[in-house]
Formats: sequence, structure tokens, C-alpha cells
Amino acid sequence: MMDDMMKEETVAEEAATEMDDILAEAEEISRGGKDPKKKLKKVEGELLEATNKLADKETECAELNDKYLRLAAEYDNFRRRSKEEQERIYSEAYAAALAALFPVIDNLERAALYSDGESVAKGVAMVLKSVEETLAKIGVTEIEALGKTFDPVYHNAVFHVEDEAYGEGEIVEVLQKGYMKGDRVLRYAMVKVAN
Repeated sequence: MMDDMMKEETVAEEAATEMDDILAEAEEISRGGKDPKKKLKKVEGELLEATNKLADKETECAELNDKYLRLAAEYDNFRRRSKEEQERIYSEAYAAALAALFPVIDNLERAALYSDGESVAKGVAMVLKSVEETLAKIGVTEIEALGKTFDPVYHNAVFHVEDEAYGEGEIVEVLQKGYMKGDRVLRYAMVKVAN
């Protein structure tokens, strides 16, 4: 606030000094001491110089505005292309995952054709093997659980049992397998934990 007051005082002083100079000059012209035509030419020269500077700045401003508009248009295009590419990639990945399941569906249809128990069991085993191979192809792995120590990052404990035959926090039964792709857990392994 103090700086603003000092700036205002300085501006006021400069304006007063300039006004005094103009008044002194006007008084000298009125007394016939200075040639008004020379002063007019000087002022016209200063005005022409200021007009040229203004034109240069307007040109520079127009160039910067044009550059800004082009950059904004490029960014909009980039954002639109990125969104389209993301949608395309998602669609392709979705289609690839579904296509990987078609052999499983084929095996289930074949297994459904049998009526005797042994053939059906054999068919189901083949389908299960086919599912495991399909998951491996798309990068999905089973979370190891049985006999491992409970880890809440990968396992979901739904039962707890006290049994001295097992170690502290050891998984004694897998109720539902868990799966992950890379470092991402797709489904937690549902387990029974001891002690």
C-alpha cells in the first residue's frame, strides 16, 4: 500500500513537472521567443514515431493472436484424435478378448453333445484346460493361494480356522480362484485362513 502511495506521488510529481515545462514553453511561444512551426514539426515527428510504434505493436499482437489460435486448434485436434484412438484401442482389445473365448464356447458345445457321464467329465476337463490356455494367451494368471501366507493385496479371507497343523496366516483352502493381469488384480482369491 505504501508503494502504491509512493508511486502515485512520483507520477503526480512527474505530471506537475511536465505541466510546468509545457506552460513555460507556451509562455515562451506567446512572447515570441520560440517558433511555433518548429514545435509543430517536432510534435508531428513524435506523433509519426508513436503511430509507427503502435502499428508495429498491433502487428506483433495480431501475429501472437494467430499463433495462439493455431495452437488452440492443434490442441483440440490432438484431444479429439487421442479420444478416437483410445476408443479404437478399447474396442480392439475387447474384440480380441472375446475372440479368444470362442474356442471355449466351441468345446462347451461339443461337451453338451455327450450324454454319458465319463464323456461329459472328459469334455468338461478339456473345456477347463481350454479356458486356462485362453486366459494365459490374453495375459491373465491365477493368483497362487493354497499353502501361501495370507496377503490382503491378493486374497479375500472369508473363513478363519484354528488348527495347529498350519502356520500363522496360512491359507488352508481356496474357495474361489483369484486372477490378475500384470500387476492388476481382476478378482481376489476367496480363501480360508488358519490361526
